[in-house]
Amino acid sequence: MPNGACGLHAKIAGEMADYQIGAIRVDTITVGDDNAIKFLGPEGPRVLSTPQMILVMERTCRNLILPMLDAGQDTVGTQVNVAHRAAALMGSAVTFTAELLAVNNRRAEFRVEARMGEKIVGDGTHQRAVISIREFGEKAAK
Repeated sequence: MPNGACGLHAKIAGEMADYQIGAIRVDTITVGDDNAIKFLGPEGPRVLSTPQMILVMERTCRNLILPMLDAGQDTVGTQVNVAHRAAALMGSAVTFTAELLAVNNRRAEFRVEARMGEKIVGDGTHQRAVISIREFGEKAAK
């Protein structure tokens, strides 16, 4: 389903953002030197690393919800619950899908998945907090 596909719309009391529950974003990467493991040595297998898989899952979720937010807002990751189920070798195309499931008390819940064709590389859930960039910066500086 293309980026921006959506279902229900929801507004949080006091918020202007229009959260499109059911919206989906799909991003694809090619496993390369920057996102593959290196620790098994030069002759060892080079596959998508778990931290890099999670990074792309989080980024896909952020990029999905970002256009739904008000000016001055963004999101930060707060919880990741994913399983890395299969290896994706160097050169493999991996497709990442994020679906916005709900937004409750400024917590956005996503379903995430990484696939190589029909093979599931990783899947699970991710949560992001909707924040005011200014207020977040002020609190972080204290």
